[in-house]
Amino acid sequence: MVKARIPAPRRSLLLGASALLGTSALLVACGAPGSPSAAGDAAHRTAAPSASTSASGPTDGGSSVAARPTPGEDARTSASPAPTASGSPTPAAPSSSPYAPPSAARTTAPAQPGAGSTPGASAPATHAPAPATGVLRHTASGGRTVALTFDDGPGPATGRVLDLLAQYGAKATFCEIGDNAKARPATVQRIVAEGHRLCDHTVDHPQPMHAQTHEQQVAEIRDAKADIERAAGGSPTITWWRAPGGDFTAENERIGADFGMKSLGWTVDPRDWARPGVQAIVSDVQRNLRPGGVVLMHDGGGDRSQTVAALEQLLPWMVAQGYVFDFPQS
Repeated sequence: MVKARIPAPRRSLLLGASALLGTSALLVACGAPGSPSAAGDAAHRTAAPSASTSASGPTDGGSSVAARPTPGEDARTSASPAPTASGSPTPAAPSSSPYAPPSAARTTAPAQPGAGSTPGASAPATHAPAPATGVLRHTASGGRTVALTFDDGPGPATGRVLDLLAQYGAKATFCEIGDNAKARPATVQRIVAEGHRLCDHTVDHPQPMHAQTHEQQVAEIRDAKADIERAAGGSPTITWWRAPGGDFTAENERIGADFGMKSLGWTVDPRDWARPGVQAIVSDVQRNLRPGGVVLMHDGGGDRSQTVAALEQLLPWMVAQGYVFDFPQS
């Protein structure tokens, strides 16, 4: 049988087509660039190392990929304190002062839900209380006057504070803890007898005040007033109340008003409760006092020797500056 001969030009064309078909098949089997399987291989090669891999990586300050938490790992793990250069966790920031004014966060209205929020989603468990609007922070007479106020007493230092005030003919307002007034009635009576004024500073200085239930806030303000009045004897006038830490809200301001008292704030706080040093207390008051100002200091709640020593310098300085001692506005 005679085989038909294929002309050379046609044979070359057929061989080229076969080669092309073979290459395509090979590319399909191995994964051509841009195909799903090739993309998966590339992703696998560039995937971030696991937590165990990065933990054993270089620590010379070079760049590295942050380890990602293992799927299903408790999210709280990522909130752990970051280690310092020595390897120990960075200490948490110190808590705010027990006497410091409330932070702005407590008087900020909660954020409103965005347009993309889920309808019917539950609101946050807590919300910022409405701030008070009638807190007094000025003297009664104005002009070049100053109102001295002392918190958390009566205490062991109150007698010495009274001695100094008498020496300079100064009058002051004592914001008293109900429990302390019950424990030191003779001191409360001396305060009144020497022409000073009394202020309700709650039964036992709860903080934060706004976190107490309404009934608890009522009891703290009402019962302290009754304790101070009993300790003083007679019928002393208690014109003001002061929230622990200055934590005034519209709610507790209203409670104080219901018991015939106004909310008393301050304009100068030398943080003497923290015992920063006598000169620090003196310098703070001298730097920040303005005519008509209300100065916050402490005669109770701890060691007040620094406050007494600072007062020994501040009283003659105030007199030399032409200040007249006054009570807060009422």
